[in-house]
Amino acid sequence: MTRVHIATVAPLLAMAMAATAGAVTFNVTNTASGTAGGQRFDQAVGLGYANQVLSNASTFIWSTFDQRGPADRKPVDAVTLVVEETTGVAFTSDNGIHLNSLYVGNYSGDARAEVTGVLYHEATHVWQWDGHGQANGGLIEGVADFVRLKAGYAPAHWVKPGEGDKWDHGYDVTARFLDYCDSLKPGFVALLNAKMKDGYTDDFFAQILGKSVQQLWQDYKAKYNG
Repeated sequence: MTRVHIATVAPLLAMAMAATAGAVTFNVTNTASGTAGGQRFDQAVGLGYANQVLSNASTFIWSTFDQRGPADRKPVDAVTLVVEETTGVAFTSDNGIHLNSLYVGNYSGDARAEVTGVLYHEATHVWQWDGHGQANGGLIEGVADFVRLKAGYAPAHWVKPGEGDKWDHGYDVTARFLDYCDSLKPGFVALLNAKMKDGYTDDFFAQILGKSVQQLWQDYKAKYNG
């Protein structure tokens, strides 16, 4: 069983809460509760809600990837979320998600909705296959945003369907393209993710949909911009 270590800090600076979903444990810690961003997280999101989001997101991801049992998934028994002062928006390392409290504090919109979407994205990184590192980063990020899109947490500033310069640009651009591919064959992203368990090649698109990824991208652009 994987051991999860969470740093111990002064009670006024950190709070932690744990939850479970099946055999998976979720642990949330706010080590920035003494800062403006950490306080906004506590007020707008909260540890309990964040825990439930991680549980709900994992269940949604398993369904999206058609992973019906533990044997179909990554062997993960614990997922952690740490709210802390760091850089960017958030990042995931192994089974640990790190959310930047500065981003939460400076976010001008609905912080609760935004954090929810970010956690769906980051939780996808915990559970998705990456072709043993062979898949390009744009596709990996696109799959994570595809999950966020299908869960209903795509923010208004995302690109519209058909926008973007290349299929593996990443994030919202690739998510919209994957959504198009999924419309051609429902379950496409689940099949693609399953293939990425053992490696990666762009030819996976042709194996599943009968067309190269470049042809699919051209068709996608023509559909919305023709």
